[in-house]
Amino acid sequence: QVQVAESGGGLVQAGGSLRLTCTGSGFDVDYFAIAWFRQAPGKEREGVSCISATGDVTYLSDSVEGRVTMSRDDSVAAVHLRMNNLKPEDTALYSCATEPTTWCTKEYHVWGRGTQVTVSS
Repeated sequence: QVQVAESGGGLVQAGGSLRLTCTGSGFDVDYFAIAWFRQAPGKEREGVSCISATGDVTYLSDSVEGRVTMSRDDSVAAVHLRMNNLKPEDTALYSCATEPTTWCTKEYHVWGRGTQVTVSS
């Protein structure tokens, strides 16, 4: 069964940094596109970024561009989302998702449960 799981969330002060990790099971993470999404209370889910199997990254949100870096760590079959200069408005449940495709896509059918990021002012 194809599954993904997130880790690395937590409580951080504004201006701080976090690194979120997405790991997979039941498939080879190295060959699938992985995307990060976030959803704040009362708001719609928002795409954050996506990385293709070849390592090409697309940043999906203007509000995070320049403050986040997405990368693959093939040695541990994981994808990381490094977030810097965090703001209170970054507070959300961050989820990773995958689809059996090499390239980033608009629809994902395999989702993790999410990891909470809370940024205090």
